Amino acid sequence: MGSSTSPVSEFLSEEEVAELTGREYPSKQIEWLNRSGWKYAVTAANRPIVGRVYARLKLAGVKPTIAAAEEWSLDLSKVS
Repeated sequence: MGSSTSPVSEFLSEEEVAELTGREYPSKQIEWLNRSGWKYAVTAANRPIVGRVYARLKLAGVKPTIAAAEEWSLDLSKVS
């Protein structure tokens, strides 16, 4: 019997957002995200969603910007 692992979502789970913000209710999570300068989207259920890669960069002290993403490119020229 093999173990099955589900793929990691592109977004933090509801539990992870609650852990990040220290807030249980979505409205309080949104207040914390705004106050702390985080970028997020809001679902139709008015819950904040935060990108997983964005959160990792933000927590590492890297300021994610569009310019930085546009300047980066994958270089496979040395891969054989």
